[in-house]
Amino acid sequence: MASLKDIKKRISSVKNTSQITKAMKMVSAAKLRRAQDAVVSARPYAEKMLEVLSSLALREDTEAHPLLQQRGKGRALVVLMTADRGLCGGFNANISKAVERFVRQNPEGFADIDIMIIGRKGRDYLRTRKGMNIVKVHENITGSISYSTASLLGQDIVSEYTEGKYDAVYLAYNAFRSAISQDPLIEKLLPIVPLEVEEGTHVPQYLYEPNRGEVLDQILPKHIEVQIFRGLLESVASEHGARMSAMDSASRNAKEMISKLTLQYNRARQAAITKELMEIISGAESIK
Repeated sequence: MASLKDIKKRISSVKNTSQITKAMKMVSAAKLRRAQDAVVSARPYAEKMLEVLSSLALREDTEAHPLLQQRGKGRALVVLMTADRGLCGGFNANISKAVERFVRQNPEGFADIDIMIIGRKGRDYLRTRKGMNIVKVHENITGSISYSTASLLGQDIVSEYTEGKYDAVYLAYNAFRSAISQDPLIEKLLPIVPLEVEEGTHVPQYLYEPNRGEVLDQILPKHIEVQIFRGLLESVASEHGARMSAMDSASRNAKEMISKLTLQYNRARQAAITKELMEIISGAESIK
C-alpha cells in the first residue's frame, strides 16, 4: 500500500496537471470561436466557386486548360493537413490513418502516390509506415492561417500538375462540424470534376470576356487556392475543437482521480491514526 507521502505527492501532481488542462481548454475555446467564424465565412464562397467551376468543366473541352485534363493513372499527390501539436484527441491520427488506407487501397489504381504533409504530426505518423512516399513537409504554418499561405501552396501544386508531374491531386483534411465532431475527408482537387447532370439535359454554353484562355488562366488556379485555404481553415477549427474536447475530458478525469486519491489518503491516514492509538493502548496495558 502506498504511503501517505506518496499519495499526497500524487494528488499534488494530478492537481497541477488539471490546472494545465483547464488552461489549455480555455485557450482552445477562445481560438475555436475565431476559427469557427473564419470557416463559416469562407464556406459559402468556396462551395459556390466549386459549383461554378464544376459547371464550367462540364461545358468545356478537357483540352481547353491543363487543370481540366482528365489524365491517366500514373502518379497522384495527396495533400495531408494535420497539426504541429498534439493533445487534441484523435484529430491527427484519424486523418493520417485515412490517408494511409487511401494509399494502401489505392481505389483509383494509380501507379504511384506521393504525399505532401502540412503539419508535424502527420509527418511523425506516416514516416514510420512502410510504403508512404513523403515528398514535402510544411511545418509551423497552421498557427496563423492567411490566404497568402494557401496561395503559395496552390501555386506550387498547380505548377507541378501543369508540368505533368501528377495525374491527380487529392486534399485530405478534417472537416469541422462542431467542437466535438470532425469528419476526416479526402477530396479530389485536380483535375476539376465536371458537374453531374442527367443524360439528355441541355447544357448552355458560356461566353467569355475578354476571351476563354485569359478567363480560364485566372479562375482555375484561383479555385485551387480557395479550396486549399478552405481546407486549412477547416483543419485549424477542427484542431481547436478536438483539443478543447480532449482537455475538457482530461480535466474531468483529473477531478475524478483527485477525488479517489483523496479518499485513499483519508483512509490511509485514518488507518495510521488507529494503528498509533492501538500501539499507545497496548503500551499502557503492558505497564499495568
